Amino acid sequence: MNQEPIIEVKGLQKNFGAFTAVKDVSFTVNKGDVFGFLGPNGAGKSTTMRCMLSLIKPNAGQINIFGKNLFEARNEILAQVGSIVEKPDFYKYLSARKNLEIFARISGADVSQKTIFETLDFVGLTGREKDKVGGFSHGMRQRLGIAQTLLHKPELIILDEPTTGLDPQGIIEVRDLILRLKNEQNKTVILSSHQLAEIEHVANRMVIINKGQTIIEGSVSELMNAQETLLSIELIDRSDAALQLLKQQFPSLSAEVISPKTLELNVERMLIPAVNAALVNAGFAVVALEPKRTLEDFFIQMTQN
Repeated sequence: MNQEPIIEVKGLQKNFGAFTAVKDVSFTVNKGDVFGFLGPNGAGKSTTMRCMLSLIKPNAGQINIFGKNLFEARNEILAQVGSIVEKPDFYKYLSARKNLEIFARISGADVSQKTIFETLDFVGLTGREKDKVGGFSHGMRQRLGIAQTLLHKPELIILDEPTTGLDPQGIIEVRDLILRLKNEQNKTVILSSHQLAEIEHVANRMVIINKGQTIIEGSVSELMNAQETLLSIELIDRSDAALQLLKQQFPSLSAEVISPKTLELNVERMLIPAVNAALVNAGFAVVALEPKRTLEDFFIQMTQN
């Protein structure tokens, strides 16, 4: 895994008068990461992201992006950054293509018509480039917003709550788009979200902040695998016999029969394949395995104090 740091935030603090919005936030985003930035309302996420985009200046701490101090090399750094903070806004009476043309001119980027059409195609809006944005769904506007961030071919994409307000299909489309940014265009993406399950789907690393401070940072898979998962196992029948088998093969498991067809057990995520294999090899017909404890539970555990 490439460990070249793209963003280094150290000891960030931001006060608004007597109110401390960010007290002590530190984290590192590596090149190629899809990095989840998590925290409850009021945790300081938006303030931190605005500091990272130099929209506001912190009272203390350091922000390095691409190995350079943000406030010493602001223009050079921001030329390589694309972002959506809050929801993207457009001229609703103009077409998608015209909106992107205007944004390109305002930003000063030298963007060709070819680039505009390629970017619209990448976000799945081919065939709608001449349609007025006022007729677009919320999901289409969100994808157009991502297209807007890509016009100047930035290395780093910062997305603030990109799936808020989207229907399930819209969430899937934006999730897939984020993964394509990483896998097809080699972008580094940092995104904040209250849709914690979405972070689990797309991010490889994450930080959780609460009350203006970093709580934990690390690999999503490692942090999740370290937690016990509440696993529901649905069988054709004989859940009591399946329970006895599992207790024999995994004596440390905490498990109980919920119904003649259902078991629930607390198990480390890494053991789930072995549990499934043990049941199948013993002749039990496993209909479904459903992990019920997700990143949301981990998030609550980390921020409840």
